[in-house]
Amino acid sequence: MRVIHLIKATGVAGAERHLLDLLPGLRARGCDARLLVLVERRRPADEFLEEARRRGVPAGREVIGGDVDPLLCARLALRLRRERPALLHTHLIHADLHGLAAARLARGPEVVTTRHNDDPFRRRWPVRPLLRLCWRGVAGGIAVSRAVRHFSREAEGAPATLPVVHHGIAPPESEDREAVRASLGLDRGALVAGMLCRLTAQKGAADGLAAFAAAARAHPGAILLLAGDGPERAALERRAALLGIGERTRFLGWRDDANRILWALDVLIAPSRWEGFGLVVLEAMARGVAVLATRAGALPELVADGETGLLAAPGDVEALAAGLARLLGDAGLRARLGAAGRERARERFGLARMVAETLAVYERALRDAGGTA
Repeated sequence: MRVIHLIKATGVAGAERHLLDLLPGLRARGCDARLLVLVERRRPADEFLEEARRRGVPAGREVIGGDVDPLLCARLALRLRRERPALLHTHLIHADLHGLAAARLARGPEVVTTRHNDDPFRRRWPVRPLLRLCWRGVAGGIAVSRAVRHFSREAEGAPATLPVVHHGIAPPESEDREAVRASLGLDRGALVAGMLCRLTAQKGAADGLAAFAAAARAHPGAILLLAGDGPERAALERRAALLGIGERTRFLGWRDDANRILWALDVLIAPSRWEGFGLVVLEAMARGVAVLATRAGALPELVADGETGLLAAPGDVEALAAGLARLLGDAGLRARLGAAGRERARERFGLARMVAETLAVYERALRDAGGTA
């Protein structure tokens, strides 16, 4: 069964990282999974494509000329006729809209879509009616969390039977904690908290900075790492200085080794205002890192409050600060939550489960559409 995965990308964020795990897993199960990336002319997503190819996934690209590009639909239709996949699997809104139009122009294949987030912009005009229209044309769909399924049903008219397939990850290869810390210029015994995220309003990094400033008063040697980039970086750097933690906060910028940085942390802070899944939280849990997160979106599906991490309400800086103070001040609590989180990640969020459940969605979509797997 040949399946083309279509996504618009400018870098490697959560949805892209998910595909880098999923597609090799599908290929290992005999599915001819391929990647097609919609790119902006000045942002060709080279790293994403190269990493996919390094993992054995055939990968190509098409340039998208704007939010709506009719010529792209025509080019995609020609590609679909040439490659003749059984399914087109779309990810994120640009791929959803252009992919479905192209499949109709090509008179096949059937389309499956994954909903990755609960971004409020999906409620706006004209996005909302377009997405509602898309659901009428697809053969199957996936939500990456129960929170995203609820949002998609309420905001987009997704079917009540939309299956949830949580992201899965392979067990991480162990790295020497002290070697990772040394590479980052961290003292051996330092208390280190971190945020690994795009620097956008969604991720709540300003709340994380404020929580660290309050909680770290009792821990003058504590350090905050912030790995990621985005439109809020300059404002966050100013904010850190105003909070008096400028010298204790290290802005690392975008890193292609972000998962490696997790080994250096005592605590991961995930202060998101909304969150479709939260893959970095799962990656931290898999490494035994204690997690402090908000109850935004899917995060409570990953983190059991008080058992595998601590949770606070989105935007509640006081609660975030209290949770962080507990974690920074109690090595035993960090160890207990980290160990339980590692076990939860291993038991519930494995890569093989995600691959098997995705294949089941494909088989159901083809069966319902009258095709064959």
